[in-house]
Amino acid sequence: MPPEVVLEVPQGRFELRRFPRRDREQLRAWDAADDYLLHHLHDEPTEEGAETWILNDGFGALTVAMAARQQVSMSSDSWLAHAGTQANLDDNDPGPTVRPPRLLTSLEDPPARAGVVLVKIPRSLALLEDQLHRIRHNLQPGGRIVGAGMVRPIHTSTLRLFEDILGSTSTTLARRKARLVMCQFDRDLNPGASPYPTTYQLDEQEWSLTNHAGVFCREHLDAGTRHLLAHVPEAIEARDIVDLGCGNGVVGLVAAHRNPDARLTFVDESYMAVDSARCNWQELFGGRDAAFLAGDCLESVDHRSADLILCTPPFHQQSVMGDAVAWRMFSG
Repeated sequence: MPPEVVLEVPQGRFELRRFPRRDREQLRAWDAADDYLLHHLHDEPTEEGAETWILNDGFGALTVAMAARQQVSMSSDSWLAHAGTQANLDDNDPGPTVRPPRLLTSLEDPPARAGVVLVKIPRSLALLEDQLHRIRHNLQPGGRIVGAGMVRPIHTSTLRLFEDILGSTSTTLARRKARLVMCQFDRDLNPGASPYPTTYQLDEQEWSLTNHAGVFCREHLDAGTRHLLAHVPEAIEARDIVDLGCGNGVVGLVAAHRNPDARLTFVDESYMAVDSARCNWQELFGGRDAAFLAGDCLESVDHRSADLILCTPPFHQQSVMGDAVAWRMFSG
């Protein structure tokens, strides 16, 4: 049975689809937490003219719904989330908005200080911690902070981050397995500086690798990557090597070290991953030629341009586990 594509909330009726768009898609482009949050915002309207800053909007459900009435900026670490949000904005006429929503990477701050911040709570506590520190520096006095997520990933540690970085925090009752996090901003609280980015030592090469908060296995090598590193070829004729799903770039960095004449391309759908790879490349290889691309698998790489592609695929997209992304990588 095809998934529901129409979201009906107090803000309007919107047709929303996941991205990349696939035939026979079985999953919706929003969850119960999006629905809960939009109903809450309707029941407790925000101050007229206040800019809304949305973090981690999966495929644009919040951005599309809010853009019809307010100035909106949406920040995400996911290129796919940006593309999905833009596609859904294109499919749903927001009407005479003050200006189109701004889509920002997780490394950019909103141009204006936000009056309302809506946080879809991410799977990664590190990413949430980094984002909460960024919120502190961009929230207007008296601004509102509302988090939303499914019940299972909202733990005591999640709420403690809101408390320690922003201020007094409480949760609502669960509704359809979703919950809201209500946070009162405390200007006098001093949480200290953000601990991100972090570094770890790659023992095999004695390299110190930089990792932004949203990077997979930012504190150490995962078992799959460690196994792949043992099999990265050396002194081959490959001139163009792609590190697909690069993370902090460690696989491509090792390939570059073992093949000094090769040109490397680092690709990931995470903006933080691509920037981590860029920082590590500049630290280790200086002015040597390389490309850094945020995008959907190999869509941004020229057709038949690679001699060697190295890949440790993920088996999730946002909160959904599955092999669809891995298959797209292998097919590409």
